[in-house]
Amino acid sequence: MHPQHAAFLAVIRQIPAGWVMSYGAVARAAGLPRHARHVGVALKQVDDPDGDLPWWRVVNGEGRISPRGLAGSDDLQRVLLEAEGIVFAENGRIDLRRFGWQA
Repeated sequence: MHPQHAAFLAVIRQIPAGWVMSYGAVARAAGLPRHARHVGVALKQVDDPDGDLPWWRVVNGEGRISPRGLAGSDDLQRVLLEAEGIVFAENGRIDLRRFGWQA
């Protein structure tokens, strides 16, 4: 695993239930500002057999779920977030001022 990816995943593992972080916030918290796209790459390549990586708590900078191209994964992410108390506005956005977690 690339060292950058390990840093991103360590940050993501710290996001508590009921909170989200943007890809950019994860990158900044990992000490790699302006590497938001690399966070997405790390999540695509992750092998999480124990299921301890809360990938669903990472959203884009607009507070939206980023399309992954995998059938049903976007719906699953929304269901998991709503189960943790995250509220989506009618436009599909999460208020990052309310639900955004700072590492």
